[in-house]
Amino acid sequence: MSVTIGTPLQASAFKVLLLGSGELGKEVVISLQRLGVEVHAADRYDHAPAMQVAHYSYTLNMADAEELKQLIEQVKPNLIIPEIEAIATQVLVDIEEQNIATVIPSAKAVNLTMNREGIRRLAAEELGLPTSAYRFADSIESFRAACDDIGYPNFVKPVMSSSGKGQSRVKSFDEVDAAWEYAQTGGRVNQGKVIVESQIDFDFEITLLTVRAKNAETGEIETQYCDPIGHRQDAGDYVESWQPQAMTPAALGESKRIAHKVTAALGGCGIFGVELFVKGDKVWFSEVSPRPHDTGLVTLASQFQSEFELHARAILGLPVNTTRHSVAASAVIYAGVDDRNLSFSGLNLALSNPDTDLRLFGKPEGFKRRRMGVATARAETTDQARELALHTATQVSVQQN
Repeated sequence: MSVTIGTPLQASAFKVLLLGSGELGKEVVISLQRLGVEVHAADRYDHAPAMQVAHYSYTLNMADAEELKQLIEQVKPNLIIPEIEAIATQVLVDIEEQNIATVIPSAKAVNLTMNREGIRRLAAEELGLPTSAYRFADSIESFRAACDDIGYPNFVKPVMSSSGKGQSRVKSFDEVDAAWEYAQTGGRVNQGKVIVESQIDFDFEITLLTVRAKNAETGEIETQYCDPIGHRQDAGDYVESWQPQAMTPAALGESKRIAHKVTAALGGCGIFGVELFVKGDKVWFSEVSPRPHDTGLVTLASQFQSEFELHARAILGLPVNTTRHSVAASAVIYAGVDDRNLSFSGLNLALSNPDTDLRLFGKPEGFKRRRMGVATARAETTDQARELALHTATQVSVQQN
């Protein structure tokens, strides 16, 4: 099964269009370019991280069907990689049905996973996977009833949001109306609908990076798994992650079973970030992203092929290797201020330990809770790696100019 890739900026170029150009997309672009791919990056604002390393970049409202369709017709990509939720997904369904381009991992997967309602109903109702109890609500009245039905404490999330936006933990009925108002600020599109989830008593949560890639000899799609990634969240947003997360053989086996079932149902090739809750040997499905996952930034330090390299290889039909070579951790660097044109100092101190590394994303504007970079560290144990990664992140100072 031969794979052919042309030359960028020439008639033979193999073109990829990235819809959403954040820090995860930036690493995917770098991995694709190393393999000779011509990359076109789009986002809703100028100078997004992935735009800075792509061959071409475009600023548009990707939730506008006509704008998105015109861009695809202009670029004529071989592959389309959606990276964010605010996309006119019906356009991608049409593009795939007309064989104009391949949507990664599939238009069906993008449609379902861009919306928490679609993926939760697939996982719980069609596939029969264990999940928390849940209800959907699209008005303040139905939301109040859903919270009472689920009980307290519960978790509230907009059906379409990312990075913890609009998410909250509701401890009592007194907090219900405020949670509804906050959820309305966090949804990127389809504002108004939320999911209310019961609280699960879990020991820890993991991301199981699951790769669907073609066998080089047979062309058949096979599923491989990275070692489980543990992570800590604050207000629904990841702040640190580590690999591997220790867990029982039974829990790991159940995690792989759940990940295989949901990713096989979504179809296509590429990497999927499957989020799971774990308590002892028990595992519950939480969410899945059909693309590299923010908690997987740790793989830049832990694996022979990072999640970004794995994604690039898998979507191009190339062999993948999920082997981990080190125990590692990652820690987020926040802007801490609302400003543009920021500067970063203390990098020499942050990198004084040879087992540390940094990624500064190059975002043109910072907000107090906006992720501007990440520190990674390797060590003998996950506790040591976490401590070193957090220390490295704190050495970086963000300044207004």
